[in-house]
Amino acid sequence: MATQLYPDYPPDGNDVEQAYLLSNLKDWSIAHGLVVRPTASYVSAETDPSGALATTAPVTLFPSLFPRVCFEQAMSVAQAYNELYSAIASDEEWLKQTVEELVDIDDFIAELWKVYLAVKQEGYVQSLNLGLFRSDYMVHTDPTNPQSGPCVKQVEFNTIASSFGGLSSHVSGLHKHLLAIDAYPEAVGSMINDKSLPESKSVPGLALGMAKAHEAYGPSTGGLPTCVIFLVQDPERNVFDQRHVEYELNKTHGVRTFRLPFGRVLEDTKVDSDRKLIYTPPHAPSKQFEVTLVYFRAGYSPDEYHSQRDWDGRLRIERSAAIKCPSVLTQLAGTKKAQQVLATPHSPHLKRFLPDDSQAAEVLKTFAPIYPMDESEAGKEARKLALDPETAMRYVLKPQREGGGNNVYRRAIPGFLKDTPATHWPAHILMEMIEPPAQDNVIFRNGELQKGGVICELGIYGACLWRHKNGQSDRQILENFEAGYLLRTKGSGSEEGGVAAGFGSVDSACLIDV
Repeated sequence: MATQLYPDYPPDGNDVEQAYLLSNLKDWSIAHGLVVRPTASYVSAETDPSGALATTAPVTLFPSLFPRVCFEQAMSVAQAYNELYSAIASDEEWLKQTVEELVDIDDFIAELWKVYLAVKQEGYVQSLNLGLFRSDYMVHTDPTNPQSGPCVKQVEFNTIASSFGGLSSHVSGLHKHLLAIDAYPEAVGSMINDKSLPESKSVPGLALGMAKAHEAYGPSTGGLPTCVIFLVQDPERNVFDQRHVEYELNKTHGVRTFRLPFGRVLEDTKVDSDRKLIYTPPHAPSKQFEVTLVYFRAGYSPDEYHSQRDWDGRLRIERSAAIKCPSVLTQLAGTKKAQQVLATPHSPHLKRFLPDDSQAAEVLKTFAPIYPMDESEAGKEARKLALDPETAMRYVLKPQREGGGNNVYRRAIPGFLKDTPATHWPAHILMEMIEPPAQDNVIFRNGELQKGGVICELGIYGACLWRHKNGQSDRQILENFEAGYLLRTKGSGSEEGGVAAGFGSVDSACLIDV
């Protein structure tokens, strides 16, 4: 049973108050680009044959309550996590040991590793790496110790396509606007105010990270204009989230950007004799641009690689001189297996990457217990826990995948394992469930209101630019900063949280002292 930590919230308004609130929410969202492309189930292809329509992104009517001490804890370790994962991505020896446990049972990981080895053999020509990371947390309250205070526990660390930075800045702006125009019932006046609503600066933060990488790359030696490529899915419902960062990059930093569908890498790019990545816009075939940075918002899921051509496209980018966000090694650093190796109780690995004891101790506090599903002693214990229907209720089984919809929860775990060959179990990790406190909110999705219990997940963005020589373990961090926050909220009856996957909503935090 979820712990009761928060006051009764949000208050109910009458029909007139709710109509005023909802009307302003919809108008402000559309006017400020807090939108997504509609799903086919909401707006049919017959109604919108040209794909011209947009609709309000799934969003909460009220900012969700979040303990101030937990918010500050998550923010305080952002730079340490940037350092940690830049170190992991620079340690080929350690990653090799981790990845080689998966290559025989996970074809996707195996193919990514092949790309890395192919470029390693040829030699990397770009020593700069950019990470636009997002570390996701939930508030955890120990149900066995009611006197212990709340803290955050990490759900996962994202090293590729860390989404919703564009929309998160706008949803905090939405809630501030609704407060300013007295759209909220008077009963929340003592709880919601400007000091309790932290602004998310994820749009300028993420754009700044990209601008720093673009600047570090330097001007074209061949005299071509330079650009940043957003590598994207096609079609992409969450296009406006990405556009906000694109527009900020262009407006504030003067950087030219282009959107390149993942399936068109071979058609629209080439690598010259110096291995510079050259982009030719299909709409302007007489022009060429030298690519300084490729920002991946695609290529993180196996179902995006339809044929060898897609892998050849990934290889072309990886072997080029463009800065990758992320490189293959940085993507592999974000696997659940790497998280598990770090977070397994009594693991010695964290100190390898964070030698500062105080820094490592703060990061360690955010780890939830995670176990392998292999033949090790810890793995054998995990298998017992996962196969027992009673103990499995405290766990979630996660594969090496990004995005929502891939996890197996609680009572479903034993049956899933029995239907899966045991040789494939090591491709998963077993994670102890985080127990967030109970609270309510109202979600507006596809024109409908959904009211009831919710669970919130806090994501802290980080930007890290570092230089790493191929074959050398040392690295030089050039930029390392926290880059805003995201709050995603889902109904407490849903165990998945992905907004784009159709489970969650974007939200902002109302900080309270508990």
